[in-house]
Amino acid sequence: MTDQVLDGQTFAKLISGGAASLEANAEIVNDLNVFPIPDGDTGENMSLTIGGGLRNLAGKEESSIGKAARLLADGMLMSARGNSGVILSQLFAGIAESLSEKETATVQDVADALKAGVKSAYAAVINPTEGTILTVAREAADYAAARIGEDTTFQSFSSDYIAELKRSLDRTPELLATLKEAGVIDSGGAGLYYIADGVIRTANGEEPAHGAVPHGSPASDLDLSKFDENTVMQFGYCTEFLLRLQTSKVDIPSFSVEKFIGLLQTLGDSIVCFQTGTIVKVHIHTMTPGVVLNQCQAYGEFLTLKIENMTLQHHETEIRNRFSPLKSEEKKPFALVTVATGAGIKSTFEELGADYVIDGGQGKNPSTEDFVEAFDAVNAETIFVLPNNGNIVMAAKQAAGLYEKADVRVVESKNIGDGYAALTMLSYDSGDADAIASDLSDAMQGVTTGMVTRAIRNANLDGVEIEEGHYIGFTDKHMLASRAENAETAVALLERLNAAEHDFLIAIYGADVTNAQKADFRAQISAKYPNMELYEIDGEQEIYDFLLILQ
Repeated sequence: MTDQVLDGQTFAKLISGGAASLEANAEIVNDLNVFPIPDGDTGENMSLTIGGGLRNLAGKEESSIGKAARLLADGMLMSARGNSGVILSQLFAGIAESLSEKETATVQDVADALKAGVKSAYAAVINPTEGTILTVAREAADYAAARIGEDTTFQSFSSDYIAELKRSLDRTPELLATLKEAGVIDSGGAGLYYIADGVIRTANGEEPAHGAVPHGSPASDLDLSKFDENTVMQFGYCTEFLLRLQTSKVDIPSFSVEKFIGLLQTLGDSIVCFQTGTIVKVHIHTMTPGVVLNQCQAYGEFLTLKIENMTLQHHETEIRNRFSPLKSEEKKPFALVTVATGAGIKSTFEELGADYVIDGGQGKNPSTEDFVEAFDAVNAETIFVLPNNGNIVMAAKQAAGLYEKADVRVVESKNIGDGYAALTMLSYDSGDADAIASDLSDAMQGVTTGMVTRAIRNANLDGVEIEEGHYIGFTDKHMLASRAENAETAVALLERLNAAEHDFLIAIYGADVTNAQKADFRAQISAKYPNMELYEIDGEQEIYDFLLILQ
């Protein structure tokens, strides 16, 4: 084998190229969604995840590949969104662990790291499904590693890796029936392919299609009118930095991140803080960023620093969501964090007892860090979490595993109906965390949730012929009905869901549903199910015109 090695700075450059390639092709990855609904976000989730890792790595110029890989993985861990983003973050977590003691890496080291990444990713998924990004990553790593010989170079190794990655990706429909029926390849695997393609192109001296570091979130122009000369500061500053502990200022071996967090808690809230080696990452919302910086500089020096006026940075509704409720002074025994989008749904969940509603859902998955901030805000001994979306469960669990200041219990609600049903039964009277979690889970049993949205392409799924622009009704990813009008589709969906066997229907109307459409739906339900009780909520959610919960 040749004596080529890979150092930290080259590693960072290559990953930046891979991330830029993914960002440039994110919409292609999004469009590989199996179902013809406007919520394909795999490409965006993966791009935001790796982008967070690169922001953590930016400006470090770390020569050690082990340290560079760890910085990247730590940033990805906190930025992970959706199942695809969490799996990608775990791939890189395994890679970082394998390279942790390396200053430079040989081809064999990289091969071992890729296999370690696969092992880490598989371990993060309770029931791994073949025909997904997991399969693609595993088969490519195994194939390339098996072909290493005395004359193997990074170029030949990477050629073997991406060639098998592409072949494995093309095979995914043969392993997963839903992919074959929809006529698409796995979107997460496609995202990994674009990352690998960008890495190789960068190694060959080709310029990535976009900038080196993907955006962290859609940028918006600052509206300076939100904070003029007469404005009173109300929401404070979002302050983030990386602090390198200095031996001249602190005894590093005895430094306690828990005590450091205690200091931060006297200065602000929504705190995220963790230590990696001699670097401490801090995120805090504070009215006095100067005081925070002065206090923290007593321990070391800043590597990166960002301060944002949150009145300018966010709309007031978004700020209220992140600051409501404000962190209580005394720790509560129990609290509940949930996820929802749409002002009406969020308000309903708060009325039912949720302590914190993270703004998110289909098409806008919250990150691991969003969950950690919510856990800090509720300040409880035991925190129950209702993700309300199958694509958010993994990020919630990853956040729960990282959070050490409370016992976090993720109750795996897969849709808004599950979350609604669980919240209607929420009671802390028993004082028993196990019993409360069990009651929340039991409340979701027997609840059926149907969704109605507009189709974005023609398809034939589950025997339902779907025409682009028409409406589709489905549940648990099973397509059940399609009609030209939304109310008509909702009624047809309810019939397929055996609505006559239920006594209670909660209809949550989307932001685009008109009063006439609501009246049409109401009249049809009254005529078809005269004994059913109908409860209506103006959810104001995007994507779904109707969310229908049968109990």
